[in-house]
Amino acid sequence: MYILFVKRILDFFLAFLAFSLLSPVFLFFLLLLAYVNKGKPLFFQERPGKNEKIFRVIKFKTMTDDKDVEGNLLPDKERITKVGRFIRKNSIDEIPQLINVIRGDMSIVGPRPLSKKYLKLYNKEQHKRHNVLPGITGWAQVNGRNSLPWKKRFEYDLWYVEHISFKTDLKIIILTIKNVLNSKNVEEEGASSVQSFTGNN
Repeated sequence: MYILFVKRILDFFLAFLAFSLLSPVFLFFLLLLAYVNKGKPLFFQERPGKNEKIFRVIKFKTMTDDKDVEGNLLPDKERITKVGRFIRKNSIDEIPQLINVIRGDMSIVGPRPLSKKYLKLYNKEQHKRHNVLPGITGWAQVNGRNSLPWKKRFEYDLWYVEHISFKTDLKIIILTIKNVLNSKNVEEEGASSVQSFTGNN
């Protein structure tokens, strides 16, 4: 009952309430980033969701599009702005994903949506992380986030898929709030410090 019906209702209600309360913050950073990033305050990227259906995740854009003389994007650490670093440190870049939750693309709690290029690298068990909606936060996020090796992150994701309940979701939300307030497990310097998944790690 919770997975099929209640969870979606709670997701919509909580996301709508949170977005309404945070709308002044959202608008402030939307305008600030529009200035900092030359009219591009938001970042959209295709990610696989439930049943591996592709959707576009929405985040605040924390890096510029600066390129080298050959037209290649500069390393992440050179492109992240001071505003972007602050936004990441305080997990403000996740606020736009509340729109994804309202739309039904995501859940408040679930396995984080990863790059679609990883789909062909998953083994049979790892594909099961897509049996549920991806989340803004999840069991892996409150247990180490990007500091975890990929194998462990997938283990946490699969554990969540097999143990979804109101109690589990509530626990993850509470731990997430604590981590955000303490700026714990937050990636500040850009994705370059996060090892890409190769199927073997």
